[in-house]
Amino acid sequence: MTANDIVQELQTLGSESTKRTLQKHGAPEPLFGVKVSDLKPLVKRIKKNHELSLALYDTGISDAMYLAGLIADEKKITKQDLHHWAERATWSMLSESTVAWIAAESQHGWELALQWIDSDRENIASSGWSTLSSWVMIHPDEQLDLPALSALLERITTTLPQAPNRVRYTMNGFIMSCGISVKPLTDLAIATAQRVGQVQVNVGNTACKVPDAAAYIRNAHAKGHGGLKKKMARC
Repeated sequence: MTANDIVQELQTLGSESTKRTLQKHGAPEPLFGVKVSDLKPLVKRIKKNHELSLALYDTGISDAMYLAGLIADEKKITKQDLHHWAERATWSMLSESTVAWIAAESQHGWELALQWIDSDRENIASSGWSTLSSWVMIHPDEQLDLPALSALLERITTTLPQAPNRVRYTMNGFIMSCGISVKPLTDLAIATAQRVGQVQVNVGNTACKVPDAAAYIRNAHAKGHGGLKKKMARC
């Protein structure tokens, strides 16, 4: 099975209605418009395949790039591969999901995230904050650098208002991830959310809303989700 075989199959799975929806969220051409649910049978059939994931990402076709993340082998992917992916990500679904998920699952996630959040490129910086969000959700608290995470929350209080659009969105996500998944940081995360207030993000011609981080964290804890960890970042 080659990347070309998969691309041809993806083309048959695409629909104009899904394509239009994805484009409203920022997806550029080339794009077939394949539903994520229709990618899952392919993932089940292919399983993890490092070389194929790299080849699919390099097609530049959004559907194939997203599938690449779902079949990526986090144990084989290198820092160079992840840098390449971050550089090539063309919209938020790739930079904030595909790239961030696999970076967080790899051994390189923490190091790369700290580099990426300092980038002056919006898509790379947003990949960094999203990677940090996934990182804290899949690692036990005792494996986390709590002082460093606390410093990042403090950094957000002063830098979020001036940050680029999607960086504000992913910073807000990081606050919520810390507040929900890292019990020692719950109070600081809520305080951070209260200090930055309601985060304003341009979500384009969509019905998406930016969550109130403090309320979101409290609601998660009220439902008994506080401190819960995920087995993997990708979904």
